[in-house]
Amino acid sequence: METSRSEEDRTVSTPAGDLSVPENASPAQAAAIAAAVGAHLRDQRVAAAAAADTDDEESWDGERFAFAGRLEATTGRGDRVPRDAPTDRWTAAGRRDRFK
Repeated sequence: METSRSEEDRTVSTPAGDLSVPENASPAQAAAIAAAVGAHLRDQRVAAAAAADTDDEESWDGERFAFAGRLEATTGRGDRVPRDAPTDRWTAAGRRDRFK
């Protein structure tokens, strides 16, 4: 990170571009501002990449055991729901005889 001093403002160069900081900011404050903005930009890139990687498919992640508990409460049989079971609960409940 390079810092250029001028009478009016202070500019810090980052990989994402130049960042202007208040002229009365100390070098430590300017570095902290640059680090915070850099972390924010990195987090945005990571979040965008994660959103691009996710499928729009529904899954049973985090819900399989709750659904198995509901099945046990209503049918007396609490088998585990397979990961490849249909995510539509009515369809899955209709296929509960195939769960092990």
